[in-house]
This record gives sequence, structure tokens and C-alpha cells, in this order.
Amino acid sequence: MGILDKLFKSRKTRPFSTWQIELTTRCSLKCTMCIKDEYKDWYRMDMDFENFKRIVPLLKDVQSVVLEGWGESLFYKHLIECILLVRQEGAEVGFVTSGMGLTEEYAKDLIAAGIDFIGFSLSGTTGGTHNAIRVNSDLDALINSMTFMKRLAAEKGMTKPAMHIVYLMLKENIHEAPSVIDLAGKIGIREVIFINIVHITNTRQDKERVFVCEETRDEPYRAILAETRKRAQRLGINLSMPPLRPCDVAVCAENPLRNLYVSADGEVSPCVYLGPPILSPFKRIFCGEEHSTERVSFGNIFRNHIDDIWNSKAYTEFRNCFHERIKFIDMLYESLTDMKPIEAVSYPDPPPPCATCHKIKGF
Repeated sequence: MGILDKLFKSRKTRPFSTWQIELTTRCSLKCTMCIKDEYKDWYRMDMDFENFKRIVPLLKDVQSVVLEGWGESLFYKHLIECILLVRQEGAEVGFVTSGMGLTEEYAKDLIAAGIDFIGFSLSGTTGGTHNAIRVNSDLDALINSMTFMKRLAAEKGMTKPAMHIVYLMLKENIHEAPSVIDLAGKIGIREVIFINIVHITNTRQDKERVFVCEETRDEPYRAILAETRKRAQRLGINLSMPPLRPCDVAVCAENPLRNLYVSADGEVSPCVYLGPPILSPFKRIFCGEEHSTERVSFGNIFRNHIDDIWNSKAYTEFRNCFHERIKFIDMLYESLTDMKPIEAVSYPDPPPPCATCHKIKGF
């Protein structure tokens, strides 16, 4: 057993770590950095609640359930019932939101239902920046939502939901990164997650990415991000930040070895980026080059049992590509500790659909 296999084994309390379940693809928010900005054939749909209830018994094998996909979860009229059902199976449950539609009464219902975590999407700390990137969103309203969610939980004497901020890094807003930490500290949020724009569909989005695909290029925005880390450390805020230069990884952050994604219509994909609600094939720009990518589904959870889907030949072969990459890391580790020569100098190839995804470069 390799070192990474041992690591996964030690953390494995349930067969699956996280299921991301898409309740709706509807959203009244227009984000200029979203793939919706490029596609006109967007499927607007909600998951049938009776179908969701068919998934629920399977969640006893899942540690964490993220009720979110390509739409705004708060728009799903059965969201509270979904949270209650997931909690009954013993899994943690939450989602990331733009805050659209969140009122104090809605927040009270979410807290009463036992929601474990909630992330708030932010694209700037000034109205001029955030509101320009997330059209129809209002920064002041979003900050107000975070504030009363925190207050309402405290009034109930509850430590949950654990709240975090998700900040999309772009050239347009990277200068405001340090002030995100200040905002989190002011509200009382103890975790901030910075993310890159991963699914790029047009030239404008590609020009806005802050990461570079060339290893020889200097890391941009070094001073800004150093100040961001400094403020987070001073305020005791947990900060997660992806690299801005390529760093090949054995398994991407989506970790398809233990996680999966279920679309609103029940299609099971390794991750959200391989199952957008658009016609296949779809366009994806990877490190400046345009590629055509097929949607990936290994079965429909409303028609096929999850064991049959997970253990299918196609899904198994998909995951085996990552297992081979883990073996490569094990081989490197053994060569360093045992001083053995190694012939291979690079990772085995990832699954073809992942070869043109920025996640495989660590971004």
C-alpha cells in the first residue's frame, strides 16, 4: 500500500467523502466569469423532489453532502426539507450561495434545519468591483446576509453553520484580496477560500485569470497575496489559496476517487466541471487554447443503482488513471527514501476529459 493510499485509508470512515448534488440550475444572477455568459442553450431545471428522496437512503455512506451545482440553491423550494433528510442520514450538509433570496426568516429556517456549513460567494470588497462581476448582485445586501446569519446562529447559542467566504480571484479584483480578510474578521467568519476561474469559455475570461500556465513565468501578484496571508495569520483566519503557477497533482482537488457529482436530472459525473447543463460537446479554454469537451456521465442515479454506476468499467477506468498517478508518487517517494533510481520522469496521463482542465495543473 502506497503512502497516499494509507493517507486516504486513515481518513476513510465512509465509502464516499462528498457528494455534490445539484438541486437547481436556475439563477437570476449573471456573473461575467460564469460559463453561462457564453452559452445560450442552458438547461433551466429543478431536481424533482420525489427523485431527491430516492437518493436519500444512499447518503448514509457519504460524509458530506453539498446541495449545489450550477444554480442558486436558495431558489429550490424544497431546500429545507432536503437539509433535514440529509441530516437524518448522518451526513454533514451545506452549500455555497450568492446570497440571493436569503432573508432573516429563511436564515432562521436553515439554522433550525441543522445546516452544517454555508459559503458565500464574493467577487470584491467594494460595490463597484463585486457588483460589476456579479451582475444583479449587491455587495451591501450580501454582507448584510452574512452578518445576520452569523448573529442569528449566535443568538441560538449555536456554532453552526460554519461559515466561509469563497473569493474568485481575477485581475479585476485581485487588488482587493487583502481586504477580504478584513471583511471576514469584521463579520466573525474564520475561513476564507480563494479560488481560480477554472472553467474558461471565452477570451475575456481567459484574460482575467490571475494564474499563469508557464512554469518559467514569475508568480504574479506576489506582494498582494503575501499581504493577504499576513492578515489572515494575524486575525487567526484559516486561509486556503491555490497556486498561481502550474503544479501537476496526482489527484485534483475535486478528488474523483472519493467524491462525485449528481446533476439536477440525475446524471452522475466525477465532478461539476464535467457535467454542466449545456449541450455536448462544449467549449473550454485551457491555458489559452480552445478545446471541445464532451459531458461525462457514467449513469443516471434515478435509473441505475449507484453501485452499478460506481463499479462500471468506464468509471473504474476513469479512476484508475488517477490511481496510476498516485502510484507514480509512491514510486518517487520510495526512490527518495531508498535511494533507488527511477526511470519515469512525469505523471501518467489523467483521464482524457481532465487533460484540458485547469484543476489538473493544481489551479
